[in-house]
Amino acid sequence: MLKEGTVAPDFTVRDENGETVRLKDLRGQKVVLYFYPKDDTPGCTKEACSFRDAFAEYKKRKIKVLGVSLDSEAKHKKFIAKYKLPFTLLADTDRSIAEAYGVWGEKKFMGRTYMGVHRTTFLIDEKGKIKKVFEKVKPEDHASEVLEAFSD
Repeated sequence: MLKEGTVAPDFTVRDENGETVRLKDLRGQKVVLYFYPKDDTPGCTKEACSFRDAFAEYKKRKIKVLGVSLDSEAKHKKFIAKYKLPFTLLADTDRSIAEAYGVWGEKKFMGRTYMGVHRTTFLIDEKGKIKKVFEKVKPEDHASEVLEAFSD
């Protein structure tokens, strides 16, 4: 897991529209990079909707919100349409971003162990450094918690 103060690993990936997104192109902006396990599941939907509901404030403060999961561009497009999500979702289908940020790993659920994406959020400052890492994410309150951290 990456720590605060380190340089955020750059990446090049496609968004829900097949457009190329490069982290280095966002230098000079504050970025929320939030990793979540899967589109259209209960916790992930709550988290996405919390960012949606707070999006006007993110936009006002010029903070770019990027959601990342292993889902395809097509799945992201459906998820965005179903919940009217106003921010970009990145299709990390080869796990390269999740692995670079240290959020791919062993998980346990109902006595079963498997590999998956850990729900984690990174706040990246204008210089490309990680300002804060959220490892214990409560999906429904997360967007306001992240905004508060950018106020520090």
